[in-house]
Amino acid sequence: MDWNSIFFGGWPGLLRTVIASATAYVGLIIVLRVSGKRSLSKLNVFDFVVTVALGSTLATILLSQDVALSEGMTAFVMLIGLQWLVARLSVRWKPLRRLIRSEPRLLLQHGTYNHTTMKDERITEVEVDAAIRKHGLGDRSAVAWVVLESDGSFSIISEDSAGNGSALASVPDEPPPKG
Repeated sequence: MDWNSIFFGGWPGLLRTVIASATAYVGLIIVLRVSGKRSLSKLNVFDFVVTVALGSTLATILLSQDVALSEGMTAFVMLIGLQWLVARLSVRWKPLRRLIRSEPRLLLQHGTYNHTTMKDERITEVEVDAAIRKHGLGDRSAVAWVVLESDGSFSIISEDSAGNGSALASVPDEPPPKG
């Protein structure tokens, strides 16, 4: 076993990594800026998958001598382009939107857990209570609604801020708006 090659593979490999890193980094920033804010948003599973794929592609470009920089940059453009296309089509075509985006779900209403929804979403009372505490509330009865959003985050609406509940119109199991 050549112990030297474990720690240092030679100057050509190191130089390739430095050049590929700088170029791929700049290229990725340009592609992301051109594609818009949606590319880095945390809206749904599809966005997450594309983000992971971009990271994996970047790692492959940097560390694999079998992948040319131009091939990696093409992969960046394709991933971002496909994400843009799917996002654009999902805005216009409801069946695709339903396929790639989960709907928000009501987990708690006026201090009472919605156990059916929580079971469907695999969310525990402990997780809902933690989200309520993070929101700065110490009493479930002070909470009008807890919504599990499409991106997996929790929205907490206090009784003081509930208003007529119109912001919950897009939640499938939403309560009827007041007045």
